[in-house]
Amino acid sequence: MKILTLLEVGNLGGLVLMIILIILFAASVFSLIVTVIVKVIYESKDNRKFSRKQFIQTMLICLLFCGLVSGFICGGGI
Repeated sequence: MKILTLLEVGNLGGLVLMIILIILFAASVFSLIVTVIVKVIYESKDNRKFSRKQFIQTMLICLLFCGLVSGFICGGGI
């Protein structure tokens, strides 16, 4: 008997999209929290200023890292 994947069962595209959106939302929230923590630590020393560009770059790097970990876990790397 052939093993069926999630998309071969039929009409579950909405479920797959919902799972992907939940993963993206969770990664975005986690990245925002980590970026705010980095900003607080950076600004606490020597009265430095954390610019908007640094904030966006830090958040993107964290989002990429979350995507890498998510892909490793969901891809069956573990």
